[in-house]
Amino acid sequence: MPVLQVRDVRHSAAFYCDRLGFMTHGFWGDAPDFCIVQRGKVSIALDRARDEGPIPVNQYWAAYVYVEDVAALYSEFSNCDVEIVRGPEDMPYGCRDFDVRDADGHLIAFGQDMTLPDSRDAPGPGLVPIEEVGR
Repeated sequence: MPVLQVRDVRHSAAFYCDRLGFMTHGFWGDAPDFCIVQRGKVSIALDRARDEGPIPVNQYWAAYVYVEDVAALYSEFSNCDVEIVRGPEDMPYGCRDFDVRDADGHLIAFGQDMTLPDSRDAPGPGLVPIEEVGR
């Protein structure tokens, strides 16, 4: 579960819930300070920044979310006032993905592993179950 620093937990949770279809598990702290949002099997934690400086942003993606149907999700987000930074593209690592920017500037990628006939159980490109590591 990625943990993203955010300026305002309620505002960020509203973005994930209202625009990206996540649900919240509630809020913790007085400000509030923390929230977990979830859509399907994907959870993202939203953690209130404790200082007044800029929100740290990753070099590129803050999170990469594997999905079953990237085209359907792209279509859904296209109709939800979401900033789509990059539309769906077939990438050399075997995924078709696109990027959105969240309310705090974090880039979140949504991608489908195109190398597998059924991507629902895909751990991701190039990954193997832990029991096969070292064989």
